[in-house]
Amino acid sequence: MNSVIRIIHRWTSLLFSLVVASIFAGMAITTLPDWYYYLPLPPLFVLIPTGIYMFFAPYFRGRRDALPAAGSRT
Repeated sequence: MNSVIRIIHRWTSLLFSLVVASIFAGMAITTLPDWYYYLPLPPLFVLIPTGIYMFFAPYFRGRRDALPAAGSRT
């Protein structure tokens, strides 16, 4: 499940970046219609929950995935 969320987040962030870049490029060329400025919102609504999930996931996994302490090596 974690890898699927990471893939969705990665591709959505690419789409979001391209849409925002197209807005800046379009503003340099011509006047854009008002609806064009709302295009980044759908990818952003996907990025927010997936990003929050990936941020908090390590805290909820507990200590089973934790690395051993460096001082405990023999």
